[in-house]
This record gives sequence, C-alpha cells and structure tokens, in this order.
Amino acid sequence: MKDKKNIIIIIAVIFALILVIILARVFVFTPSPVIKLATIPEGEHDPAVWGKYYPLQYKSYLKNKEMAPTPTGFGGSVNYQKSTKEPEILMNFQGMPFGKDYSEDRGHPYSLQDLKETKRIGPESPGSCMTCKTANMIDIYKDMGDGYSRVPLMQLFGRIKHPITCANCHDPASMNLRVVVPAFIEAMQKKGIDVKKASREKMRSYVCGQCHSEYYFAPPDKKVVFPWDKGLKAKETYAYYTEKPAGFEQDWLHPVSGVKMLKAQHPDFELWSTGVHAQSAVSCADCHMPYMRKDGRKYSSHWVTSPMKHVESSCLTCHKQSEKWIMERVKTIQNNVWEMQRTAGTTIARAHEVIGKAAKVSGVNKTELEKARELVRKAQWFWDFIAAENSMGFHSPAEALNTLGLSVDFAHQAIAAANRAAKTHY
Repeated sequence: MKDKKNIIIIIAVIFALILVIILARVFVFTPSPVIKLATIPEGEHDPAVWGKYYPLQYKSYLKNKEMAPTPTGFGGSVNYQKSTKEPEILMNFQGMPFGKDYSEDRGHPYSLQDLKETKRIGPESPGSCMTCKTANMIDIYKDMGDGYSRVPLMQLFGRIKHPITCANCHDPASMNLRVVVPAFIEAMQKKGIDVKKASREKMRSYVCGQCHSEYYFAPPDKKVVFPWDKGLKAKETYAYYTEKPAGFEQDWLHPVSGVKMLKAQHPDFELWSTGVHAQSAVSCADCHMPYMRKDGRKYSSHWVTSPMKHVESSCLTCHKQSEKWIMERVKTIQNNVWEMQRTAGTTIARAHEVIGKAAKVSGVNKTELEKARELVRKAQWFWDFIAAENSMGFHSPAEALNTLGLSVDFAHQAIAAANRAAKTHY
C-alpha cells in the first residue's frame, strides 16, 4: 500500500515537471504578440496612405466629405452664403471680403479647395491664410519659419497638395497627438502651458484649438498671432486689440460709418473654454470625435461633426437623460442664441447707417461721433465673436447670451450717441 502511494507521488511529480516544462516553453520561447505602429515617414500627408494602417479611422475621416445640415438646423457642412439667412452681414461687413463671400465652412477634406475657391483671397493675400488649411503647412514652416507669412498665398499654392489631414494632429512616428501651428504654441506658452508636456486628454482639445481660434495678422510681416494676453473672452480680446498690438489697429475701414473695424475668426476654443464641458474636463474630441467600436475594436471616430449626429456615443456616455431630452435641450439653447444674434446683428447694421448719416451733418459734434464709432466697433466685435463661432452658443450658453446682450446694448448706445452728435433722430 505504501509502495502504491509512493508510485502515485512519483507520477504526480513527473506530471508536474512536464507541465512546468511545457509552460516554460510557452512563456519563454514563444514570442508574445507585439502591436507595431505603422511606419509612416514625416512629410507623408496623404490620408489614404495613413488609412492603409488605420482603416477604421480613415473610413470615418472620409465621412467628412458628406455635406449635410445638423439635426438642430444650425451649423453643418452645407456650403451656402450666410447672408441669405442673415442679410445684416452685407451691411456689417461692407467694404471687406466677408461682405462678398461668407459661406458656411465644410469639412476638413474641403479646407484646401474652399481656400482656393473663396472670393475672400486675391493676389495680395499673405501666406498666413493657409496656416490652418493644409497639412503642407508643416513642411513650409520648416523651410521658411515665420517668413512664410510674408510670401503671397498664390506663390505657395504650388507647394500645397493636401487639405487638413492626419498629420495636422498626429506625429507619424508615434501616432501621439501634436500641435503644429506656431501661433497656438506661442499663445499657450504665454499662458504658462507647454503643449509638448500636456496630457493626452488635454491634447484632445489642443489639436482642435490650434485652428479653431481667433487670430490676426500682426504687422508688418502678417504673422499669425492669437490675442489671448488678457484672456479668452470677447471683452478680454477686445481690450487686447484696443492697445493696438504690434501696431495692429483694424481689419478694415467701414465705408458707411467710417469705423476702424475688427473681424473675429471662429473663436470656438475660446468660447468652449468658458463653458461647463471644458470646466468638467470634457475635451473637444469627446463630443465631436467620440469613441466607437467595430468588430470588438475601439477607435476614435474621425468624422469631425456635430455631436447631435451620434448622441448615443457623444452625449449619453455621460448624460443619463434620453436622446430626445438632449436634442431638445440643444435646440432650445441654439434657438435662443440665434434670436439674440439676429437682434444684435440687425441693431449694429442700423447703427452703421445712423452713424453714416450723422457724419454728413454740417457742424456734427465730433466727440459724440467718435464715441458712437467706438461703441459700434465694440458692439460688432461682441456680436461677431459669437456669430463667427461654430456652436451657435452651445459651447458656453451663458457666456454667449451675455456677450450678445452686451452687443445689443452697445449698438443702441452707438445710435444714441450718433443722434446726439447730429442733434437729430435717425
């Protein structure tokens, strides 16, 4: 009996040794599967090449070619002239390119085509205009540095082959998110932020903010600069411009009111920064490029579009309300902002007309007239800061409505000052 037990023990030990040997061969001698990143060379900007390695992301990127309105009726990628819905644009931007062509932006694949076809550019347009329109900006900046801004845009077109593509946001070697627009890097440095050391979650907003922001062409070289030294709100950027930075005083002179005007450029990042989503650490990509799953694989959608087109993926991952509730909430906010935006825009248009008439009156009070001009300049900046932004106020509803309310007030004050200047009532 004892011998039988010994035999069983010996067999068990032998079996255990065999099992150890087998496991050792599996874990030591069998190589573990390694996920290798694609080898894409620096300077390769064709999204189709990147798509060979990242087919899910590329397929979703191609959806940006679809031109369709949003479910709320605001924004979208349908290429139409905004003045057809907002005729006040024709007066407010009279005398400058946006008065001739102010069309709705289309998706990233159209950025270069839209730049070439817009009526807002001409032989005198600086190279600065292509900064956020093409991945080839990366190569041009490497070759020319800030000097590219002085080169006429028409001369650079020969070097521009691709619109906004993967390379604008991703390092081809590591696939890490990156910022390539020098003006954004400099503006963030002034705020004490080194974007190269930023977390991935913050980069999911920074890669968007590098282009979806307000900027101006600083004289004399037309260098792209972000006016953030005093803050990101409309009143803070306006205060920045009042100090005539680098000698910059105006975008154009309004031919009717004689006002030195400013033009806002899609301050999406600025308005978002004041909103509840930014304050809750929700990034741009969380909403506009939500995570998707396909055949068990998780990836970030590269269809950069309205969250309302995929509420379940973009909103309901955080919000517990129904999709219907979310949609109605967004529509309510955007409708309210739209109504206030139209009120501000039409009041400003009337202010330009009244100031223009007052300026022609013999013996007009120059002090009151200049006060009226300053007030309408400020009113239009506040209005344009929201009108040029792409969320119809949703990025920060309270800030948007407050900014537009102030705009209406400034416009009415401008009209009153012009009437006092002319001692009449227009």
